[in-house]
Amino acid sequence: MIWFTSDLHLGHTNAINLCQRPFETVEEMNRTLIRNYNSMVAKNDTVYILGDLSFRIPVEEANDLIRQLKGKKILLRGNHDKEYDPSLFEAIYDFYELKGYYKYPIALMHYPMLEWPKSRHGSMHLHGHQHNKFSYNERMKQEGILRYDVGVDANDYFPVSLNAICEFFGLER
Repeated sequence: MIWFTSDLHLGHTNAINLCQRPFETVEEMNRTLIRNYNSMVAKNDTVYILGDLSFRIPVEEANDLIRQLKGKKILLRGNHDKEYDPSLFEAIYDFYELKGYYKYPIALMHYPMLEWPKSRHGSMHLHGHQHNKFSYNERMKQEGILRYDVGVDANDYFPVSLNAICEFFGLER
């Protein structure tokens, strides 16, 4: 299965207040985000992490937390990402077009784009960065824009599958 997530901000104490996350401590946030992720993702699943895995913690601490995440991880760098241990990922990109899983390439990037390759011809764009609520994704759907925030703040602190995103937009894979 193919999964997407973004903006976990592991280790970032202030993310709790800034994003109005329902956690008392950063340790609780880290535990919950890792548990939620691992409850959905299987060992052989592929997970596209669209940036900002951690913030304000030493890189070795970040690497230790990333090691706890299941699946074959592909990172699309965000503005807060460090030089993580590259062996923790299958690949690391700034922008990537995912092909072969939907009838058009899917544009993946940490940042939201107004336009992306084939955006006027049925291609989707998946992003993070904004820490939106799910209402953002609902608004995009209502406006006929195939742009989806895969960040944890917009998805009840869980990763989201490609199948769920296609179903959300009423698209056939």
